[in-house]
Amino acid sequence: MSSRNLTSRSPHVESNSNTGSSDSSEATDPFNQEYEMQSYDDSSTHSHGSKQGSAATNGTTDDQQRLLNYNSSYHNSSSSIVNPFGSTNNLINSSTGAGAASELDRYPQGLTGSRVASMASLGSSRSTIRHSQLPGALPRSSSMVNSPSLAHSDYSRSSNSSDKSSEKSSSSPFVVDSDFSPFGGYPASSFPLHIDEKEDDDYLHNPDPIADADYEKHRFWYDLKSLDKRSSWALGGILFFLFGIIGVFIILPAATYASNATKKMIPETYIELSDYTYPQLSAIRTDLVDPDTPDDAKTRKAKDGSLWKLTFSDEFAAEGRTFYDGDDQFWYAPDLHYAATNDLEWYDPDAATTANGSLQLTLDAFKNHNLFYRSGMLHSWNRMCFTQGVMEVSVQLPNYGNITGLWPGMWSMGNLGRPGYQATTDGVWPYSYEECDAGITANQSSPDGISYLPGQRLNSCTCKGEDHPNRGVGRGAPEIDILEAEVDTNIRDGVASQSAQIAPMDIWYMPDYNWIEVHNKSITSMNTYAGGPYQQAISATTTLNTKWYEKGTGERYFQKYAYEYLNDDKDGYIRWFVGDDPTFTMHAYAMAPNGNVGWRRITKEPMSMILNLGISNNWAYIDWPSISFPSVMQVDYVRIYQPNDSVSMTCDPDDYPTYDYIENHLKAYDDWNYTQWSSAGYTVPKNKLVDGC
Repeated sequence: MSSRNLTSRSPHVESNSNTGSSDSSEATDPFNQEYEMQSYDDSSTHSHGSKQGSAATNGTTDDQQRLLNYNSSYHNSSSSIVNPFGSTNNLINSSTGAGAASELDRYPQGLTGSRVASMASLGSSRSTIRHSQLPGALPRSSSMVNSPSLAHSDYSRSSNSSDKSSEKSSSSPFVVDSDFSPFGGYPASSFPLHIDEKEDDDYLHNPDPIADADYEKHRFWYDLKSLDKRSSWALGGILFFLFGIIGVFIILPAATYASNATKKMIPETYIELSDYTYPQLSAIRTDLVDPDTPDDAKTRKAKDGSLWKLTFSDEFAAEGRTFYDGDDQFWYAPDLHYAATNDLEWYDPDAATTANGSLQLTLDAFKNHNLFYRSGMLHSWNRMCFTQGVMEVSVQLPNYGNITGLWPGMWSMGNLGRPGYQATTDGVWPYSYEECDAGITANQSSPDGISYLPGQRLNSCTCKGEDHPNRGVGRGAPEIDILEAEVDTNIRDGVASQSAQIAPMDIWYMPDYNWIEVHNKSITSMNTYAGGPYQQAISATTTLNTKWYEKGTGERYFQKYAYEYLNDDKDGYIRWFVGDDPTFTMHAYAMAPNGNVGWRRITKEPMSMILNLGISNNWAYIDWPSISFPSVMQVDYVRIYQPNDSVSMTCDPDDYPTYDYIENHLKAYDDWNYTQWSSAGYTVPKNKLVDGC
């Protein structure tokens, strides 16, 4: 196969029409040694002027011979490498006639005036400059004026010659008037210079705009065909994930809907094995403080000015809470008749629920268990108790503020007595007594009827081996009332009765009033009722605003009620509040020894909390025509605050335990029908004062 002409004709072998020489019809090889020497002389002449030219003319034959030897040694040192520019290159010398271009000519004629042609001319000038700097450079002869090198320089600067060469080179399909690469321009056939020099990455150095445009147009498919193994797996994973999403969320729903639409729906049958409804545990709290409690309510200022921290709260913010036994962590609503106070209603768990952000205790004329009224009670007995601190309740009282008859209550009682279970309170309510004297005996050993109590069952002098929670300590179930509301029939206005129930009693139920402090006598006064044969009541009454009741004209409001107590034997006290204002304070010395009884202490028992709405003739005159049913007592929140150094939120503290004792007497604590301790099958423990030990 004949070799392919890779380039157009070189401008170095173009006929020199611009020099005016008539005898240079044959092209001169610019790469042989003679031409190179002439170039050096020519460069020397241009670089150094006439002075250097004169010196070169006077040069000796030795200088010329030395220059020839230099060129000869240069070519010999490179004899192992094919020099495409040397005179010994057979490819150049085998041109097809005078003026023919070399097959490996790097710069075609069509590139005249381009950067490539300029570089070629510049390279020739640099060669002559370097040669002129050699010692003993040959002088420039007159024949060199018309040399091919100079002809090429003139040719490059002549627009006329450029037009002619363009016409001559137009026959080559590879010649363009542009330069795209410093490695030979476009097309790629003009690079490399020799076929043996071709390398795999030549295309990187020889841009091809046509191929590049085609690549950009079909870039996606070219990239897709050239993916490696890793990229192929990645693309496959993406497609699999995409098709999976389409299948799961589009195809599968459409297919199942279409298949089920044609099927006849047959209701399933089942057998009811039991009608028992299992309670569900939902929204279980993990903290005693309700998350709905605002931050500004996390502390409360005590009597001595110190800040007590919030240890328990229930904001009743969740809608639809129920309080059947087992439904709630802290509260439960009993299902019983409260016979101890001859109530006219039945307490039903269905009447206690939450709505509109508050606890709703509803009293309604609804026949239940042969009683004509139904209401709700809530308490925390044996679930959540506290010792010392503040119990604060925000409440909107039921019915009208000027209608008498209802008995709303918010109070606390020692955990050894279960509210409504009379057998459990027999002999322990409302005792808070540490002595071993007449105070622990039945009727207080007094024939005048001051007491009808059976005596303190769990006294401090119980004989060894007898049934007692912690022998040697007087135990009981005392009561502290935050509020028992009534209406003063004389002024037709609401009244709050706040009290402490104690036993044994003072003579004539008269405590030492020197240690009782009334803070605002314009609205608060000591209660004329001081007790009876079943309990002594240290009580005060405070006039209430009728807007703090459920019904009436104008806006209705909640009001908070509280008591604060410390149980120190000497410095202890109980202080009651309506709003933020204290109403009255009872100090520990108010219950000092009196008559045949000793100190009645402020309770150290763990206290459970009770909220209820009742109706009873034992409490107040009932104005039946004026009472509106249903009546609702709404409780916004219940909060307990305690001193930072004495927090106790348990029903079974170490020094006043209750758990084991309750577990050992479940018959009395589980059945409210028993009214006495003995009727439940238990005996009263012996003591050394009455029975001897």
